[in-house]
Amino acid sequence: MSGDLLINQVRSYSSGTPGRCLNSVRSHHFVIDEPPYAGGPGEEITPADAFLAGVSACGVLLVETFARQSQIPFRRAEATIEGVRNKADTSRFERVTIRFQIEGPTMAQAAELVERYKSR
Repeated sequence: MSGDLLINQVRSYSSGTPGRCLNSVRSHHFVIDEPPYAGGPGEEITPADAFLAGVSACGVLLVETFARQSQIPFRRAEATIEGVRNKADTSRFERVTIRFQIEGPTMAQAAELVERYKSR
């Protein structure tokens, strides 16, 4: 069973600056800040930004993969994602909207690629 599992590991740790953490993924390192309204410096991406970037990156890469698997013409994809949260409870998204722009396939093929992504 364990041979069928993929494991991603991220290390996050305090930086010594209140509201800022350092993060490592394999040999990559990046900074995540709390936004100023939460007491952080707000100079780097926030946890919500990092989360939404992961979702939109997954969408772009899966659409590209699905196009290749289905031999659908493909030049590029772009995803714009927006998450809306209430300031009183920033731990929950009220709404998340993702919009794709895909170059190469017909409108029907592009819709099919996005539907495959949404059904996952």
